[in-house]
Amino acid sequence: MSEPASISSGIAERYATAIFEIAQDSKHLPKLETGVDALAEALNVSSDLRGVISSPVISRDEQGKAIAAVAKHLKLTPELSRGLSLMAQKRRLFALPQLIAQLRAKIADEKGEVQADVTSAKALTKTQADKLAKTLKANIGKDVKIHATVDESLVGGLIVKVGSKMIDTSIRSKLASLQNSMKEVG
Repeated sequence: MSEPASISSGIAERYATAIFEIAQDSKHLPKLETGVDALAEALNVSSDLRGVISSPVISRDEQGKAIAAVAKHLKLTPELSRGLSLMAQKRRLFALPQLIAQLRAKIADEKGEVQADVTSAKALTKTQADKLAKTLKANIGKDVKIHATVDESLVGGLIVKVGSKMIDTSIRSKLASLQNSMKEVG
């Protein structure tokens, strides 16, 4: 892992632990999960929000006001709102994507679930996602929550990541493997 990524993960881990434990004590875990999902979606769709959290030009005060407005709009839990506000004050909002990942992992662990990151060439239907979750549950032994993304460059197939395990059945991967085999022959 590169040094900046390691630093971001360490920062995110500390904030996530604090936010999670306070929410757990307050019995707000379901609301926290909803808020984390809403925040992740907002971060995913808004280039402006990504710019605010990563820009060194935007002042702490402006970042704080922006993140407070986002928290209010998304109706985030007080624990998450205060955590984000503190991250803005300390100029730590750049670690927001890692914070979301850490919080999702902690919530899933608390619920006895495991998260599967699934990348597909086309968006999965509800039926396909349910069938995949059922298959993964049979292999892993825990409930599986699927976090699906689309990458059209895969051409077809899936890439499934569960913890440290990855299954790549994409056509792109198979074509790359075939290309490497052909280079070795000739």
